[in-house]
Amino acid sequence: MITDAEHHDAVVLPLTPLRVTVTDGEDRPRRFARVRPDDARNGVLAVASGLALAVLLRQVLHWQGLLSTALWWYIGSLGLLFVLARATRGPLAAGDRIVTFLIWSVGLLACALLAWLLGFVVLKGYNKLSLSFFTEDLGSTSALDKGGGMAHALIGTVEQVGIATAISVPIAVLTAVYLHEIKGRMAPFIRFIVDAMSGLPSIVAGLLVYTVWILALGQGFSGFACSLALVILMLPTVTRTSEEILRTVPGHLREASLALGAPRWRTTLGVVLPTARSGLLTAVILGIARAAGETAPAVLTAFGSPTTNTNPFSEPQANLPLTVYQLIRSGNQTQLERAYAGAFVLILLVLIAFVSARVVATRSERRLGRR
Repeated sequence: MITDAEHHDAVVLPLTPLRVTVTDGEDRPRRFARVRPDDARNGVLAVASGLALAVLLRQVLHWQGLLSTALWWYIGSLGLLFVLARATRGPLAAGDRIVTFLIWSVGLLACALLAWLLGFVVLKGYNKLSLSFFTEDLGSTSALDKGGGMAHALIGTVEQVGIATAISVPIAVLTAVYLHEIKGRMAPFIRFIVDAMSGLPSIVAGLLVYTVWILALGQGFSGFACSLALVILMLPTVTRTSEEILRTVPGHLREASLALGAPRWRTTLGVVLPTARSGLLTAVILGIARAAGETAPAVLTAFGSPTTNTNPFSEPQANLPLTVYQLIRSGNQTQLERAYAGAFVLILLVLIAFVSARVVATRSERRLGRR
């Protein structure tokens, strides 16, 4: 036990903060320059050497196909780039350059394939584009006739996709709100069903509508039957995307609304959904793009027609994917040109819808003050 005298004679040391000295360069992350002259030189040398190696292997092993040569060109370029980068910059920089080369090469390959696909369709189909292509149908046009158009298919596509969107979007958005905002007891089961429907083949959706709507109920082929099949395909896409968009809404917005006394349904309608408007619109566009190019459900439900049918609830009706499929099967050169032109118009429709969605989304973001 310490007495008062001992406590008085004790030396009180001041408390100073403990400082840990770290040597420079040990704990600092190494930052590599993006592209240096020696990196560009090594890249060009590696690609050229990889090509020489692939050509040499092609001559020695007598390869016939170009795919194996291109594959060994790519592998040889990667290996030589790693060796050169390791010799000039070290092992860490070599790994960084290899990953950078992989990312850029795969991205450029994807862009090149997309550009090749679009260019091929445009070059094959632009010759058939004219005013009559959008105003006439194929009802009175023979397979060898140069005239005719896709008006019947355009009308059918707009009506079928429009009906499917009007049915599926409210259901999908309400389901996403239930899964993320309400989080009821059935949420895990519903999420499981939505995930299972995401991998559903389009032909199964067409068979389901064909079996129930056309055979069992005897309603016959129609554009509305095709719309029902498209609803089955759009629901999981729009639901899952909308749920992910709702997760991006900041939680403090909900808390502020609830703190002011607003009920949960009022918070969802007045705060959450307006904030996520641009993302939800993107989800709808993804669903439309998913449904606009489907052919298998249309074969079993809409059946197709060479004449214009503006009533989607009775008689067979055409749409662009189905008409393109039927024209390609004919094998006639004139019909093939019409098919390519229809594919080009379908791509344009999806592009216009996407650009319109982005314009509307940008305006909504400006209204919310989030540039």
